[in-house]
Amino acid sequence: MKKLLFVLLVLGLASFLFVGCLPTTPTEGEGEGEGEAEICPVVTVTSQVAVGGKNYIKAGSQTITVTFAVPTEPVSVYVGAGLRPPPLEDVEVVMYANADKTVYTGDFKFGDYNLDCGEAYIYVETCDTCEPCKYPYTVDGVIPDTELEVSASACDCGGCQISFTSEVETSPCNPDEGLCWDDCSGIAGWSFAIYDQNPYDECCDMSCVEPIYTCTGVDPFCPVECVTSCLDECDDQGMMELYVILTMWDMVGNENVEGAMILVDCDSCEVVSTTPIDSNCVDPLIE
Repeated sequence: MKKLLFVLLVLGLASFLFVGCLPTTPTEGEGEGEGEAEICPVVTVTSQVAVGGKNYIKAGSQTITVTFAVPTEPVSVYVGAGLRPPPLEDVEVVMYANADKTVYTGDFKFGDYNLDCGEAYIYVETCDTCEPCKYPYTVDGVIPDTELEVSASACDCGGCQISFTSEVETSPCNPDEGLCWDDCSGIAGWSFAIYDQNPYDECCDMSCVEPIYTCTGVDPFCPVECVTSCLDECDDQGMMELYVILTMWDMVGNENVEGAMILVDCDSCEVVSTTPIDSNCVDPLIE
């Protein structure tokens, strides 16, 4: 009888132990969201743009933001080009956390070693990850560009119409292909601004001069084409002196600003000359 009571006692204690290990269903609102977060955080960079399945980042100083679903500490962030453990190219970024340790931010200058559309990784390490979380990126330090032709034609009601068009290259595989390019993230758009006087002052400030004509293109990006209205800005010698500024930008915001001074004969509406603008503020538009 004593043996039977002892066995029953052991079974009773064991049942309590098993019950203590069983998971319990939380009441509504209790424990929701706990343990459901992904280990790897969300990583963004201020200039980051997704194009064709790749993340492009503008060359230069950018802010990296690492966002966790739950408070996480410590956190290490590296930028580099190799597999972990880090080779010499990997650089640790100084990161600053918000109050609850869910968002970390830090600045890094991209493009020091892979400026021309180089690819690399951002790594995030925490105590919860066996291996670092990896985020591929491509640095875009390439500016868009084009080769232009300029021409003029007489208007029926007086004045001259000026045309700017990207030069065309004809080949069997690419008939009449416009020569405009960006060898990394791609051209996002372009704009022309035409002035009747040099728009740049000594400080390269254009805020006090208004263009007499503008045109913009965002889709398609090439060819670059701008045809003005009938302009009649002729001086006493029957010549029209125009200052043309072309701005092109790519998907991450790299800009290329070029300019030229165009001299047009008002009687024949022929382009007499194209010369660089007399200013250090802008590159030559038409060689």
